[in-house]
Amino acid sequence: MTDHALSRRLSYLLRHAPHEAGLTLAPGGWVPLTPLLAHLNVTRAQVEAVVSGSDKQRFALRGDHIRANQGHSVPVDLQLEPAIPPARLYHGTHTGALSAIREGGLRPMNRHHVHLSPDPDTARRVGARRGPPVILTVRAGEMHAAGHLFLVSENGVWLADTVPPAYIDGA
Repeated sequence: MTDHALSRRLSYLLRHAPHEAGLTLAPGGWVPLTPLLAHLNVTRAQVEAVVSGSDKQRFALRGDHIRANQGHSVPVDLQLEPAIPPARLYHGTHTGALSAIREGGLRPMNRHHVHLSPDPDTARRVGARRGPPVILTVRAGEMHAAGHLFLVSENGVWLADTVPPAYIDGA
């Protein structure tokens, strides 16, 4: 299995369908590595290479456990603490989503949170997955001052329940 294919499979199992591998997400989203390796028929070294080689740092390994850092569609408590965001965060999207964003803001869709990037370049890479990217600026400092909760995952992705349109520039 290529690293890319293994990364995609890990993302699917750890974020959306752990039950397909007979796994249950523990608090923090952690699962034991041994049964996952057996299900995927891969070695620990292969998984370690994917985890360390991922530019987005989607996964975390701790001892004999692994987790996806964010992006879950299944119920999970990632045990993240509220954090004070920087004044500005960024969201990469595509032109086809702009009218819905203008009307309803950023919503998590089938995930638990809206994902926000700490810099425009990261947001651009995220937005480019569906064609030419559009980079939106989120006035996160103002949102936080108004009482909105922010979390930050282990890999630096900022998470919010929603982002109302009033806090989005560039939509």
